[in-house]
Amino acid sequence: MIKAVLLDIDNTLFSFDGYVQYSMKHGFEKYGLRLFEDWMPSVFHRINNELWGRIEKGTLTFEELGKIRWNLVFRELGIVFDGVVFEQYFRKELFRSAIPEDGALDLVTYLSGRYILGIASNGPYAQQVNRLKIAGIHEKFQYIFVSEKLGVSKPAKAFFQSCLEEMNRQTGITDRKKEIIRPEEVMIIGDSMSSDMTGGIGFGMKTCFYNRKGITLPENSGVDYVVRELKEIENIL
Repeated sequence: MIKAVLLDIDNTLFSFDGYVQYSMKHGFEKYGLRLFEDWMPSVFHRINNELWGRIEKGTLTFEELGKIRWNLVFRELGIVFDGVVFEQYFRKELFRSAIPEDGALDLVTYLSGRYILGIASNGPYAQQVNRLKIAGIHEKFQYIFVSEKLGVSKPAKAFFQSCLEEMNRQTGITDRKKEIIRPEEVMIIGDSMSSDMTGGIGFGMKTCFYNRKGITLPENSGVDYVVRELKEIENIL
């Protein structure tokens, strides 16, 4: 029986893709860079995914990412501009961005009250909390687990261990032997196979992959549930 649900933020609750499109278009105008074209975000996403892959493996820090991400993007786009300056703009705008994925707010409302509800996200803590507040859903979560505050990123077992230990510490249940939350009683919902699904599976949690891009998963993926739309989750939980 599922007792607790952990939700990823970017491209699960909020559209990071939509934000990137917006911030690049308006940022290029703000700094007088080249004319924005619709294909450009694909360059960002490829580079960003590679960098976050290194963070997940522990070979790059979030601080280091901030120093190189946009310089790498601009180099491929043929733009001569200080990538660190653009990174500062990018993070400032992201701090107040809460473009919801289709069905995300309804899903949070549905899950709230039915399950212990928590956030499981990589990124800066204050940023992720502020975005939840802007969307008006911050109070629906009993727990907000973010890599910056935990000191470790998904998919590391230590990330999920910290989540579980905190939830069990705060239950306030007298008979812990009967009611303690076990990994198999927690479901993680997210859009990333490399961090959300791999991490959840590795820790023994139930997993639900938000397959918003319709990719083909290998037969041995180990994922428990796959949905194309968030509203489908109501048929699972």
